[in-house]
Amino acid sequence: MPSFPSSPEVAVIGGGPTGLIAAEVLGRAGLAVTVYDQMPSVGRKLLMAGRGGLNLTHSESFERFVTRYAEAQPRLQPLIEAFRPEDLRAWCEGVGQETFVGSSGRVFPRAFKASPLLRAWLARLEQLGVRFALRHRWQGWDEDGQLVFTAASDQTVRVRPAATILALGGASWPRLGSDGSWVELLSQRGIAISPLRPANMGFTLVWSDLMRSRFEGEPLKRIAMTFEGTTVRGEAIVTADGIEGGAVYALSARLRDAIERMGAATLHLDLRPDLAEEALAKRLSAPRKGQSASTFLRKSAGLSPVGMALLREASPSLPSEPDALARLIKAVPLTLTGTKPLDRAISSAGGIPFGEVDDHLMLRRIPDVFVAGEMLDWEAPTGGYLLQATFATGIAAARGVLARLGIPDAALTGGLSSATRQT
Repeated sequence: MPSFPSSPEVAVIGGGPTGLIAAEVLGRAGLAVTVYDQMPSVGRKLLMAGRGGLNLTHSESFERFVTRYAEAQPRLQPLIEAFRPEDLRAWCEGVGQETFVGSSGRVFPRAFKASPLLRAWLARLEQLGVRFALRHRWQGWDEDGQLVFTAASDQTVRVRPAATILALGGASWPRLGSDGSWVELLSQRGIAISPLRPANMGFTLVWSDLMRSRFEGEPLKRIAMTFEGTTVRGEAIVTADGIEGGAVYALSARLRDAIERMGAATLHLDLRPDLAEEALAKRLSAPRKGQSASTFLRKSAGLSPVGMALLREASPSLPSEPDALARLIKAVPLTLTGTKPLDRAISSAGGIPFGEVDDHLMLRRIPDVFVAGEMLDWEAPTGGYLLQATFATGIAAARGVLARLGIPDAALTGGLSSATRQT
């Protein structure tokens, strides 16, 4: 690790993956780094995300990968090119956590959960001399330009670092620390901010009493969903007031925007995406031989009880003609009436537009203050794209600090990754 006669002090505000990776880059360059976080411990949302398996990134081609960021692709692509999915895997393995590619192409740590990775990461940061000031809530700046924090004892703490990285996340899961309170603080300084909206969230729709009472919590497996010409395969789950799950999240941005424009959106659900409509109609043409409708649909179409219930939600009197019934099974209409609230979303859309920051992610209106992660105005589906961009922007902001201070970059992992190669 390089050392300097007088190491500049840098404040990183936010102890999620964005702030931690920024602190690591700065610590490796020999800076005196303090990570401030309002919670009693760091990485809480990371731990929550990893409860069902920590999806680090995705193994698909880079060309396909970067399209997942939609309108933000032009600004995010160079940052992700500097820290690609393979670099994230190498970094993870560099802290002793082997990775593997799942059947869907998603990348996970071999331990699957987030806690072993976080423990190893914090141990590395401690070795680099990174300090943590927990239970410190950021209150903005005072009249002299110092950062102001309220500590746990209600004591006011003021610091004047050489540079600051803001990595405060969006506004989903506020109980884990990402509460969006920074919006007002930056708005007061003239920073334009796009309204924070839910992303990767569930949707509301009106179920019948029977559907709600009998099938709440039931999974929909091996399905496909189509909206505005885009089809995704995956799974979903019925909730008391709607639907959510991976397949829904993949379409959530388009669905949300349509609901905002028109007040509702109709999503079509294919209960048998592995079977062509013609082949399904042929199966449904078989004699029923006294079977009930439920038994016939289970045997002929392979439908689960929740699938049959969805058919009856759309058409209480099921079509008797095989072709019409096959069409319904392949495109069950679900009219979504609203989005689940922001505090229940997996991530946030909106935030600080890229026009408010320079190429190093420094705020144009507040020199020496950099922004990274979900505070920036971008969104992506689940599948590893969220964490990849939070890491990449955290590294980009840290490198921006080093460039601003005229300090050489340093290797991020045991081997030199593309994130830290000199160009």
